[in-house]
Amino acid sequence: MEGIEKITARIAQDAQAEIDRLTAETDGKVKAILADAQAQAQRESGEIEARGRAAADERLERLSSAAQMERRKLELGAKQEVLGEAFGLALEKLCTLPDQEYIALLTKLVLETSSSGKEQLIFSQKDRNKVGKQVVMAANEALVKERAPGLPEEMSKSKVGAFVDKLVHNTAAIVTGAGMLTLAEETRDIRGGFIMVDGDVEINCAFDTLVRLQREQMEKKVADTLFQS
Repeated sequence: MEGIEKITARIAQDAQAEIDRLTAETDGKVKAILADAQAQAQRESGEIEARGRAAADERLERLSSAAQMERRKLELGAKQEVLGEAFGLALEKLCTLPDQEYIALLTKLVLETSSSGKEQLIFSQKDRNKVGKQVVMAANEALVKERAPGLPEEMSKSKVGAFVDKLVHNTAAIVTGAGMLTLAEETRDIRGGFIMVDGDVEINCAFDTLVRLQREQMEKKVADTLFQS
């Protein structure tokens, strides 16, 4: 029995040694696997963090660009609104000038626009009745004086001199063709100003059109300034 116990003890001892060896080997492999896994996890964590930072930076840039564009749109809208109010006020002031100032302004505009001196002037119904004839007469008189200067002032003060002066002007108008502007029977739906007609050609000198053109030019300048980079 003593021999069997020794053999059993030896077997147990050998088995324990093998267990210890396998355990140590297993522990080593587990540690290696854990080390590899930890290194891989750190690498992946760094990559994920880098991608996250890049994505966050890209999103921040997109949001910043969108905010900047929205700010520019709001600024442009505000400037356009201010321009609209300013030009609306300008149009209102033009159309409500005192009669003599209004006639003088229209006459000046007619003289600047006329090329033949034989055009027709179309007004709104209100302006045709109120100032149309006066504008045509004033413009014709100015055109004639440009082509045929009248008598010296001291000679035209007398009734005879004034009559002769008028006769000279009328004759010059017929001979030169200047000062032959006419008031059209037709009227147009415009707030102020006039339409100048020469045959098939129309020149739009309505105040609302002139003001709108000026506003368009200024809005372009505003946009160019606002969006310059």
